[in-house]
Amino acid sequence: MSRQMHLGLFLLGTGSHVAGWRMPGAIDSFQDIDAMIRVAQIAERGLLDMIFMGDNLYGDPAAHPSYTVRFEPLTLLSALAMHTRHIGLGATVSTTYSDPFTTARAFASLDHISKGRAAWNAVTGSSPQAAPNFGRLHPNHAERYAIAGEFVDVVKGLWDGWADDAIEADRATGRYIDPAKVRSLDHEGTHFSVKGPLNIGRAPQGHPVILQAGGSEPGQALAARTADVVFSVVQDLAEAKAQYEALKARLPALGRRPEEVTVLPGVMPVVGRTSEEAFAKLAQLMGFVDATNALALLSDRFGTDMSAYDLDGPVPDLPIPDTYHSFARVMLNKARREGMRLRDAYNLMAAARGHWVLCGSAEEVADTLEEWFRGGAADGFNIMPSHLAEGLEDFVELVVPILQRRGLFRTAYAGTTLRENLGLARPPRREA
Repeated sequence: MSRQMHLGLFLLGTGSHVAGWRMPGAIDSFQDIDAMIRVAQIAERGLLDMIFMGDNLYGDPAAHPSYTVRFEPLTLLSALAMHTRHIGLGATVSTTYSDPFTTARAFASLDHISKGRAAWNAVTGSSPQAAPNFGRLHPNHAERYAIAGEFVDVVKGLWDGWADDAIEADRATGRYIDPAKVRSLDHEGTHFSVKGPLNIGRAPQGHPVILQAGGSEPGQALAARTADVVFSVVQDLAEAKAQYEALKARLPALGRRPEEVTVLPGVMPVVGRTSEEAFAKLAQLMGFVDATNALALLSDRFGTDMSAYDLDGPVPDLPIPDTYHSFARVMLNKARREGMRLRDAYNLMAAARGHWVLCGSAEEVADTLEEWFRGGAADGFNIMPSHLAEGLEDFVELVVPILQRRGLFRTAYAGTTLRENLGLARPPRREA
Protein backbone atom coordinates (compact mmCIF):
# COMPACT_ATOMS: atom_id res chain seq x y z
CA MET A 1 0.00 0.00 0.00
CA SER A 2 1.27 3.47 -0.86
CA ARG A 3 1.95 5.99 1.88
CA GLN A 4 -1.20 7.50 3.40
CA MET A 5 -1.92 10.57 5.50
CA HIS A 6 -2.53 10.54 9.23
CA LEU A 7 -5.10 12.96 10.61
CA GLY A 8 -5.70 14.09 14.16
CA LEU A 9 -8.37 16.28 15.69
CA PHE A 10 -7.12 19.08 17.93
CA LEU A 11 -10.04 19.32 20.32
CA LEU A 12 -11.01 22.72 21.71
CA GLY A 13 -14.61 22.60 22.84
CA THR A 14 -15.49 26.10 21.61
CA GLY A 15 -13.46 25.73 18.41
CA SER A 16 -9.96 26.82 17.50
CA HIS A 17 -11.12 30.25 16.36
CA VAL A 18 -11.24 32.59 19.33
CA ALA A 19 -14.85 33.49 18.48
CA GLY A 20 -15.93 30.15 17.03
CA TRP A 21 -18.44 29.64 19.80
CA ARG A 22 -20.43 32.62 18.50
CA MET A 23 -21.27 30.90 15.20
CA PRO A 24 -24.99 29.98 15.01
CA GLY A 25 -25.51 26.48 16.39
CA ALA A 26 -21.89 26.10 17.55
CA ILE A 27 -20.90 24.35 20.77
CA ASP A 28 -20.30 27.10 23.31
CA SER A 29 -18.87 25.15 26.24
CA PHE A 30 -15.88 22.91 26.82
CA GLN A 31 -17.72 21.57 29.86
CA ASP A 32 -20.51 19.87 27.89
CA ILE A 33 -19.77 16.13 28.00
CA ASP A 34 -22.59 15.19 25.63
CA ALA A 35 -21.26 17.62 23.04
CA MET A 36 -17.72 16.26 23.41
CA ILE A 37 -18.97 12.69 22.94
CA ARG A 38 -20.74 13.77 19.76
CA VAL A 39 -17.58 15.43 18.44
CA ALA A 40 -15.49 12.34 19.24
CA GLN A 41 -17.91 10.11 17.39
CA ILE A 42 -17.86 12.40 14.33
CA ALA A 43 -14.05 12.22 14.32
CA GLU A 44 -14.18 8.44 14.57
CA ARG A 45 -16.73 8.28 11.75
CA GLY A 46 -14.19 10.19 9.69
CA LEU A 47 -11.55 7.53 10.58
CA LEU A 48 -9.20 10.09 12.12
CA ASP A 49 -6.19 8.65 13.94
CA MET A 50 -6.65 10.46 17.21
CA ILE A 51 -8.28 13.15 19.26
CA PHE A 52 -5.65 15.40 20.78
CA MET A 53 -6.20 17.69 23.76
CA GLY A 54 -3.80 20.44 24.67
CA ASP A 55 -3.93 21.90 28.15
CA ASN A 56 -3.07 24.90 30.28
CA LEU A 57 -2.77 25.18 34.02
CA TYR A 58 -4.18 28.62 34.81
CA GLY A 59 -7.37 30.57 34.23
CA ASP A 60 -7.38 33.91 32.42
CA PRO A 61 -10.78 35.39 31.50
CA ALA A 62 -9.16 37.33 28.64
CA ALA A 63 -7.76 34.20 26.98
CA HIS A 64 -9.35 31.82 24.46
CA PRO A 65 -12.56 30.47 26.07
CA SER A 66 -11.42 26.86 25.85
CA TYR A 67 -8.15 27.64 27.61
CA THR A 68 -9.94 29.28 30.51
CA VAL A 69 -12.91 26.95 31.03
CA ARG A 70 -12.25 23.32 30.15
CA PHE A 71 -12.22 19.69 31.23
CA GLU A 72 -9.01 18.21 32.57
CA PRO A 73 -7.77 16.21 29.54
CA LEU A 74 -7.25 12.74 31.03
CA THR A 75 -10.61 12.86 32.77
CA LEU A 76 -12.42 13.77 29.55
CA LEU A 77 -10.55 11.25 27.40
CA SER A 78 -11.30 8.45 29.84
CA ALA A 79 -14.99 9.26 29.41
CA LEU A 80 -14.65 9.43 25.60
CA ALA A 81 -12.95 6.03 25.63
CA MET A 82 -16.29 4.57 26.75
CA HIS A 83 -18.08 6.03 23.72
CA THR A 84 -15.55 5.24 20.97
CA ARG A 85 -13.82 2.06 19.78
CA HIS A 86 -10.98 2.94 17.42
CA ILE A 87 -9.84 6.55 17.61
CA GLY A 88 -6.70 7.40 19.60
CA LEU A 89 -6.90 9.59 22.69
CA GLY A 90 -4.02 12.02 23.27
CA ALA A 91 -3.68 14.28 26.30
CA THR A 92 -1.18 16.92 27.36
CA VAL A 93 0.52 16.61 30.74
CA SER A 94 3.29 19.06 31.60
CA THR A 95 6.72 17.79 32.57
CA THR A 96 7.28 20.99 34.56
CA TYR A 97 4.17 20.79 36.74
CA SER A 98 3.58 17.09 37.18
CA ASP A 99 5.66 14.10 38.31
CA PRO A 100 6.79 11.02 36.38
CA PHE A 101 5.13 8.38 38.58
CA THR A 102 1.67 9.98 38.42
CA THR A 103 2.01 10.59 34.68
CA ALA A 104 3.17 7.06 33.87
CA ARG A 105 0.39 5.57 35.98
CA ALA A 106 -2.32 7.81 34.47
CA PHE A 107 -1.43 7.06 30.84
CA ALA A 108 -1.02 3.34 31.51
CA SER A 109 -4.52 3.50 33.02
CA LEU A 110 -5.94 5.32 29.98
CA ASP A 111 -4.27 2.77 27.71
CA HIS A 112 -5.95 -0.08 29.60
CA ILE A 113 -9.32 1.71 29.72
CA SER A 114 -9.24 2.41 25.98
CA LYS A 115 -7.70 -0.97 25.06
CA GLY A 116 -4.57 0.52 23.58
CA ARG A 117 -5.48 4.00 22.31
CA ALA A 118 -3.66 6.34 24.72
CA ALA A 119 -1.10 9.00 23.82
CA TRP A 120 0.81 11.44 26.01
CA ASN A 121 1.75 14.90 24.74
CA ALA A 122 4.88 15.62 26.75
CA VAL A 123 5.22 19.40 26.97
CA THR A 124 7.37 21.57 29.19
CA GLY A 125 4.65 24.17 29.76
CA SER A 126 5.48 27.52 28.24
CA SER A 127 3.31 29.80 30.38
CA PRO A 128 4.82 31.30 33.56
CA GLN A 129 1.25 32.07 34.70
CA ALA A 130 0.98 28.43 35.78
CA ALA A 131 3.85 28.59 38.26
CA PRO A 132 2.02 30.30 41.17
CA ASN A 133 -0.64 27.60 41.05
CA PHE A 134 2.04 25.11 42.06
CA GLY A 135 3.90 27.31 44.52
CA ARG A 136 7.04 27.56 42.45
CA LEU A 137 8.97 29.71 39.96
CA HIS A 138 8.76 28.99 36.24
CA PRO A 139 12.06 27.42 35.09
CA ASN A 140 13.86 29.01 32.15
CA HIS A 141 13.66 27.40 28.70
CA ALA A 142 16.87 25.37 28.93
CA GLU A 143 16.05 24.04 32.38
CA ARG A 144 12.50 23.10 31.34
CA TYR A 145 13.89 20.91 28.57
CA ALA A 146 16.51 19.35 30.83
CA ILE A 147 13.71 18.42 33.21
CA ALA A 148 11.57 17.15 30.34
CA GLY A 149 14.27 14.84 28.97
CA GLU A 150 14.76 13.14 32.32
CA PHE A 151 11.00 13.07 32.96
CA VAL A 152 10.26 11.20 29.71
CA ASP A 153 13.05 8.69 30.37
CA VAL A 154 11.67 7.97 33.84
CA VAL A 155 8.13 7.50 32.52
CA LYS A 156 9.33 5.04 29.89
CA GLY A 157 11.35 3.20 32.52
CA LEU A 158 8.28 2.90 34.73
CA TRP A 159 6.21 1.56 31.82
CA ASP A 160 8.87 -1.11 31.34
CA GLY A 161 8.73 -2.17 34.99
CA TRP A 162 6.20 -4.90 34.24
CA ALA A 163 6.55 -7.77 31.78
CA ASP A 164 3.50 -8.43 29.60
CA ASP A 165 2.85 -11.74 31.36
CA ALA A 166 3.69 -10.68 34.93
CA ILE A 167 0.07 -11.03 36.09
CA GLU A 168 -0.73 -14.74 36.30
CA ALA A 169 -3.92 -14.77 38.44
CA ASP A 170 -3.50 -18.55 38.77
CA ARG A 171 -6.41 -19.84 40.87
CA ALA A 172 -4.82 -23.29 41.22
CA THR A 173 -1.54 -22.09 42.70
CA GLY A 174 -2.85 -18.94 44.31
CA ARG A 175 -0.11 -16.84 42.70
CA TYR A 176 -1.39 -13.58 41.29
CA ILE A 177 1.87 -11.90 40.20
CA ASP A 178 5.20 -13.43 39.18
CA PRO A 179 7.60 -11.24 41.20
CA ALA A 180 10.46 -12.11 38.87
CA LYS A 181 8.66 -10.24 36.08
CA VAL A 182 8.21 -6.97 37.97
CA ARG A 183 11.11 -4.66 38.74
CA SER A 184 11.63 -1.34 40.44
CA LEU A 185 13.25 1.52 38.56
CA ASP A 186 15.46 2.94 41.32
CA HIS A 187 16.07 6.14 39.38
CA GLU A 188 18.28 8.77 40.99
CA GLY A 189 18.77 11.71 38.66
CA THR A 190 19.36 15.44 38.56
CA HIS A 191 15.68 16.34 38.82
CA PHE A 192 13.87 13.19 39.97
CA SER A 193 14.21 10.33 42.41
CA VAL A 194 11.72 7.56 41.58
CA LYS A 195 11.79 4.03 42.93
CA GLY A 196 8.88 2.26 41.20
CA PRO A 197 7.44 -0.05 40.09
CA LEU A 198 4.04 1.25 39.01
CA ASN A 199 0.98 -0.31 40.59
CA ILE A 200 -0.56 -1.14 37.20
CA GLY A 201 0.48 -3.78 34.69
CA ARG A 202 2.17 -3.18 31.35
CA ALA A 203 0.11 -1.04 28.98
CA PRO A 204 -1.56 -2.74 25.98
CA GLN A 205 0.65 -0.68 23.63
CA GLY A 206 3.75 -1.38 25.71
CA HIS A 207 4.31 2.36 25.78
CA PRO A 208 1.40 4.70 25.10
CA VAL A 209 2.24 6.81 22.05
CA ILE A 210 4.40 9.84 22.88
CA LEU A 211 3.55 13.17 21.27
CA GLN A 212 5.73 16.28 21.25
CA ALA A 213 5.22 19.82 20.01
CA GLY A 214 8.38 21.77 20.81
CA GLY A 215 9.72 23.86 17.94
CA SER A 216 12.91 25.24 19.49
CA GLU A 217 16.27 23.50 19.15
CA PRO A 218 15.92 21.70 22.53
CA GLY A 219 12.33 20.84 21.64
CA GLN A 220 13.33 19.33 18.31
CA ALA A 221 16.15 17.38 19.97
CA LEU A 222 13.74 15.95 22.54
CA ALA A 223 11.20 15.11 19.85
CA ALA A 224 13.77 13.34 17.69
CA ARG A 225 14.92 11.22 20.64
CA THR A 226 11.59 10.39 22.29
CA ALA A 227 8.50 11.22 20.20
CA ASP A 228 6.34 9.01 18.01
CA VAL A 229 4.29 11.95 16.69
CA VAL A 230 5.39 15.58 16.39
CA PHE A 231 2.94 18.46 16.07
CA SER A 232 4.38 21.46 14.22
CA VAL A 233 3.40 25.10 13.83
CA VAL A 234 3.59 26.23 10.20
CA GLN A 235 2.48 29.06 7.95
CA ASP A 236 4.50 28.44 4.79
CA LEU A 237 5.15 25.38 2.61
CA ALA A 238 8.88 25.98 2.16
CA GLU A 239 9.39 26.55 5.87
CA ALA A 240 7.33 23.45 6.69
CA LYS A 241 9.46 21.34 4.33
CA ALA A 242 12.64 22.64 5.93
CA GLN A 243 11.34 21.83 9.43
CA TYR A 244 10.22 18.38 8.31
CA GLU A 245 13.54 17.55 6.66
CA ALA A 246 15.55 18.86 9.62
CA LEU A 247 13.66 16.70 12.10
CA LYS A 248 13.84 13.57 9.97
CA ALA A 249 17.58 14.15 9.41
CA ARG A 250 18.20 13.91 13.17
CA LEU A 251 16.77 10.41 13.47
CA PRO A 252 19.44 8.09 11.96
CA ALA A 253 22.09 9.25 14.46
CA LEU A 254 19.64 8.24 17.22
CA GLY A 255 19.10 4.79 15.74
CA ARG A 256 15.66 5.69 14.42
CA ARG A 257 14.17 5.47 10.93
CA PRO A 258 12.35 8.48 9.40
CA GLU A 259 9.05 6.59 9.29
CA GLU A 260 9.16 6.05 13.05
CA VAL A 261 8.22 9.70 13.67
CA THR A 262 4.99 11.11 12.25
CA VAL A 263 4.95 14.88 11.64
CA LEU A 264 1.53 16.56 11.77
CA PRO A 265 1.36 20.33 11.17
CA GLY A 266 -1.59 22.10 12.74
CA VAL A 267 -4.13 23.50 10.28
CA MET A 268 -7.49 25.23 10.69
CA PRO A 269 -9.51 24.33 7.59
CA VAL A 270 -12.51 26.50 6.78
CA VAL A 271 -14.32 24.39 4.20
CA GLY A 272 -17.21 25.09 1.87
CA ARG A 273 -18.78 23.41 -1.13
CA THR A 274 -17.43 26.38 -3.05
CA SER A 275 -14.61 28.78 -2.37
CA GLU A 276 -17.12 31.61 -1.98
CA GLU A 277 -19.01 29.68 0.70
CA ALA A 278 -15.79 28.99 2.62
CA PHE A 279 -14.66 32.61 2.60
CA ALA A 280 -18.12 33.74 3.68
CA LYS A 281 -17.77 31.46 6.74
CA LEU A 282 -14.34 32.90 7.53
CA ALA A 283 -15.65 36.45 7.17
CA GLN A 284 -18.52 35.61 9.52
CA LEU A 285 -16.05 34.21 12.06
CA MET A 286 -13.81 37.27 11.84
CA GLY A 287 -16.83 39.52 12.28
CA PHE A 288 -17.25 38.06 15.78
CA VAL A 289 -13.70 38.80 16.90
CA ASP A 290 -13.37 40.90 20.02
CA ALA A 291 -10.27 43.09 19.81
CA THR A 292 -9.42 42.62 23.48
CA ASN A 293 -9.35 38.82 23.22
CA ALA A 294 -7.36 38.79 19.98
CA LEU A 295 -4.76 41.24 21.32
CA ALA A 296 -4.46 39.16 24.48
CA LEU A 297 -3.67 36.09 22.35
CA LEU A 298 -1.16 38.07 20.28
CA SER A 299 0.56 39.42 23.41
CA ASP A 300 0.64 35.93 24.94
CA ARG A 301 2.20 34.35 21.86
CA PHE A 302 4.77 37.13 21.34
CA GLY A 303 5.60 37.49 25.02
CA THR A 304 5.14 41.27 24.74
CA ASP A 305 2.27 43.65 25.48
CA MET A 306 1.15 44.34 21.91
CA SER A 307 -1.42 46.99 22.89
CA ALA A 308 1.39 49.55 22.83
CA TYR A 309 1.88 49.15 19.05
CA ASP A 310 -0.04 50.61 16.12
CA LEU A 311 -2.17 47.89 14.54
CA ASP A 312 -1.78 49.52 11.13
CA GLY A 313 1.99 49.74 11.45
CA PRO A 314 4.54 47.04 10.66
CA VAL A 315 5.04 44.04 12.93
CA PRO A 316 7.76 45.24 15.32
CA ASP A 317 11.16 43.56 15.47
CA LEU A 318 10.62 41.45 18.58
CA PRO A 319 12.94 38.94 20.23
CA ILE A 320 11.87 35.28 20.37
CA PRO A 321 10.34 34.94 23.85
CA ASP A 322 11.12 32.30 26.46
CA THR A 323 7.53 31.07 26.19
CA TYR A 324 5.90 30.23 22.82
CA HIS A 325 9.04 29.73 20.71
CA SER A 326 7.36 28.01 17.74
CA PHE A 327 4.37 30.33 17.44
CA ALA A 328 6.47 33.49 17.78
CA ARG A 329 9.20 32.32 15.40
CA VAL A 330 6.79 31.18 12.69
CA MET A 331 4.60 34.27 12.87
CA LEU A 332 7.50 36.73 13.02
CA ASN A 333 9.19 35.01 10.07
CA LYS A 334 5.97 35.18 8.08
CA ALA A 335 5.47 38.84 8.97
CA ARG A 336 8.98 39.77 7.81
CA ARG A 337 8.74 37.63 4.68
CA GLU A 338 5.41 39.11 3.59
CA GLY A 339 5.75 42.65 4.96
CA MET A 340 2.68 42.19 7.13
CA ARG A 341 1.04 44.88 9.19
CA LEU A 342 0.51 44.12 12.84
CA ARG A 343 -3.22 43.97 12.05
CA ASP A 344 -2.56 41.09 9.63
CA ALA A 345 -0.74 39.14 12.35
CA TYR A 346 -3.53 40.06 14.75
CA ASN A 347 -6.16 38.65 12.38
CA LEU A 348 -4.21 35.43 11.86
CA MET A 349 -3.72 35.02 15.59
CA ALA A 350 -7.42 35.57 16.20
CA ALA A 351 -8.32 33.10 13.49
CA ALA A 352 -6.27 30.12 14.67
CA ARG A 353 -3.99 31.20 17.55
CA GLY A 354 -1.00 31.38 15.21
CA HIS A 355 -1.66 28.14 13.31
CA TRP A 356 -2.07 27.81 9.55
CA VAL A 357 -5.51 28.79 8.21
CA LEU A 358 -6.62 26.98 5.04
CA CYS A 359 -9.80 28.38 3.52
CA GLY A 360 -11.47 27.14 0.34
CA SER A 361 -13.71 24.61 -1.31
CA ALA A 362 -13.37 20.96 -0.29
CA GLU A 363 -11.44 20.26 -3.50
CA GLU A 364 -9.10 23.20 -2.90
CA VAL A 365 -8.46 22.14 0.70
CA ALA A 366 -7.78 18.56 -0.39
CA ASP A 367 -5.47 19.80 -3.16
CA THR A 368 -3.40 21.82 -0.71
CA LEU A 369 -3.16 19.02 1.86
CA GLU A 370 -2.08 16.65 -0.91
CA GLU A 371 0.54 19.13 -2.12
CA TRP A 372 2.07 19.40 1.35
CA PHE A 373 1.86 15.65 1.97
CA ARG A 374 3.39 14.61 -1.36
CA GLY A 375 5.85 17.50 -1.26
CA GLY A 376 7.64 16.34 1.88
CA ALA A 377 6.23 18.87 4.33
CA ALA A 378 4.04 16.56 6.42
CA ASP A 379 2.99 13.00 7.18
CA GLY A 380 -0.53 14.24 7.76
CA PHE A 381 -2.25 17.03 9.66
CA ASN A 382 -3.64 17.97 13.06
CA ILE A 383 -7.07 19.34 12.12
CA MET A 384 -8.21 22.33 14.19
CA PRO A 385 -11.86 23.12 13.35
CA SER A 386 -12.78 26.77 13.72
CA HIS A 387 -16.01 25.81 15.49
CA LEU A 388 -17.78 22.63 16.50
CA ALA A 389 -19.39 20.52 15.47
CA GLU A 390 -20.01 22.04 12.02
CA GLY A 391 -16.35 22.78 11.25
CA LEU A 392 -15.40 19.16 11.91
CA GLU A 393 -18.41 17.81 10.03
CA ASP A 394 -17.47 19.93 7.00
CA PHE A 395 -14.03 18.34 6.97
CA VAL A 396 -15.25 14.78 7.58
CA GLU A 397 -18.13 14.91 5.11
CA LEU A 398 -16.53 16.98 2.35
CA VAL A 399 -12.72 16.65 2.45
CA VAL A 400 -12.12 13.12 3.79
CA PRO A 401 -14.02 11.42 0.90
CA ILE A 402 -11.88 13.29 -1.63
CA LEU A 403 -8.68 12.17 0.11
CA GLN A 404 -10.03 8.60 0.17
CA ARG A 405 -10.86 8.64 -3.56
CA ARG A 406 -7.29 9.78 -4.24
CA GLY A 407 -5.90 6.89 -2.17
CA LEU A 408 -4.41 9.33 0.34
CA PHE A 409 -6.44 8.32 3.40
CA ARG A 410 -7.75 5.10 4.87
CA THR A 411 -11.21 3.68 4.26
CA ALA A 412 -11.08 1.57 7.45
CA TYR A 413 -8.98 1.47 10.60
CA ALA A 414 -5.93 -0.77 10.24
CA GLY A 415 -6.03 -2.16 13.78
CA THR A 416 -7.40 -1.80 17.26
CA THR A 417 -4.59 0.25 18.88
CA LEU A 418 -3.33 3.72 18.11
CA ARG A 419 0.13 2.33 17.36
CA GLU A 420 -1.34 -0.03 14.78
CA ASN A 421 -3.28 2.77 13.11
CA LEU A 422 -0.19 4.98 13.03
CA GLY A 423 1.91 2.13 11.62
CA LEU A 424 4.18 2.12 14.68
CA ALA A 425 5.73 -0.98 16.20
CA ARG A 426 4.93 -1.96 19.77
CA PRO A 427 8.14 -1.28 21.73
CA PRO A 428 9.70 -4.29 23.44
CA ARG A 429 10.31 -4.14 27.17
CA ARG A 430 13.74 -2.66 27.74
CA GLU A 431 16.21 -4.58 29.84
CA ALA A 432 16.97 -3.23 33.27
